[in-house]
Amino acid sequence: MQTREDNDLLTRVGPGTPGGELLRRYWHPVALASELTDEKPRMRVRVMDEDLVLFRSANGTYGLLGEHCSHRGTSLYYGFLEEGGLRCPYHGWLYDETGKCVEQPFEPANSLMRHTLRHPAYPVQELAGLLFTYMGPPDKRPLLPRWDTLVWEGGHRTVRRMQTLHCNWLQAEENSADVTHTYFLHGHVMKQKGLTGGEYYYRPIEQYGFQRFEWGLLKSWRYSSDGARFGPERGGGNPLIFPNMLRVREGPWHAMHFRMPIDDAHTEIFWAGFMREEDARRFRMDPSLDRDTPFSLKNAEGEYAMDSFFSQDTMAWETQGAVWDRSREHPGMSDRGIVLYRQMLKEQIGIVQEGGEPMALVRDPEQNRIIEVPEWVTEDENPELAEASGTRPTFTSMDKVFDERQETFDVPFGAARPASR
Repeated sequence: MQTREDNDLLTRVGPGTPGGELLRRYWHPVALASELTDEKPRMRVRVMDEDLVLFRSANGTYGLLGEHCSHRGTSLYYGFLEEGGLRCPYHGWLYDETGKCVEQPFEPANSLMRHTLRHPAYPVQELAGLLFTYMGPPDKRPLLPRWDTLVWEGGHRTVRRMQTLHCNWLQAEENSADVTHTYFLHGHVMKQKGLTGGEYYYRPIEQYGFQRFEWGLLKSWRYSSDGARFGPERGGGNPLIFPNMLRVREGPWHAMHFRMPIDDAHTEIFWAGFMREEDARRFRMDPSLDRDTPFSLKNAEGEYAMDSFFSQDTMAWETQGAVWDRSREHPGMSDRGIVLYRQMLKEQIGIVQEGGEPMALVRDPEQNRIIEVPEWVTEDENPELAEASGTRPTFTSMDKVFDERQETFDVPFGAARPASR
């Protein structure tokens, strides 16, 4: 159980907050590159409780400036996009991409104000169709991580912005450290609704476990031999990438979920998926059509549709409230992954507060050529599992991923592990 003080520490994301300062040491996606066009080369974005204007210059470079002019607060979104940057529509102050005030048309020529003023501005880089920004101290800026899913070749890549979540980012990210929710929230719900897609997760779980690793936290599970056509005693696992990502296999897609805080009570999820050519042929799929239609979160009555994993997860996160008060909860052993993740988060906040370097930053250009992560681990390969579940994992042996730090827990016989089915 967390205290309210700890809850604030972990959930608040605004400038100057401990949690917000930790998150600002990492790169975050703020938009799809396709959202900026010649007809509309700028857009408003809200990132970690800051109102910003994202724009693309005529030469193809990007800028991200504080929305409100440093002069008298007028929105730069309505300003003039020029070769030198973005000009305020009120009195014509011109800012370049670094936040330097280049012109103040009505100020004396010898005024020193524009030479000393620095408007809020953050660097932007494009990767895999996503626009990323870094909002931390300039001298602490790491490399933009080149995660495998974002840079692989020989396939099809899709990126999308999911519907905005009306809850704190941590509620979504903690889900990635929660290994047991898949049985009831996904497997059981889909079964009760007569829908396919949850069969892989609707099997008796014998054991689950957790372990820290270089990039975050690994979770694991093992299903019982009652898995029928899925094969006996199959195990699996996938990682939470610190601080706010999930790496997972979704059918033929190698996917990453980025949980980007808009403010304390709203979250944007950016989804990036890569499908190999051979998987597209095997599944007889046209990758350009897959995921074009947004998931329906609610039905005509305004209730959660509960007919997709995203709708089910969104229900679980949003019904906790805008910012879940963790002082009211009663975590069990099955929440050990969440506890480990919270400890990791609190630990890294402390490191930043003391002037240190938090975990999972990339500094080495050689390492950053491509960052491979253990997307999916298993006890052994099983083609039948792939066929039955619609999943073709990149098999990595558990022995290569887990070590003596792994904590495992057995599931007693009961509702989630019937003695026989």
